[in-house]
Amino acid sequence: MERCINKIKAWRGLATRDDKTPESYLAGIHLRGAVIWLPSLRPAT
Repeated sequence: MERCINKIKAWRGLATRDDKTPESYLAGIHLRGAVIWLPSLRPAT
């Protein structure tokens, strides 16, 4: 779990909470989660 949180914090906008509204912050978390998750969908070679 800690590794996942560190991957999310690596994205500067989320680490510093520059977003003005809770909705945009949550959208950023969802976007970052998708970016982390998508490479795992590649088939194993």
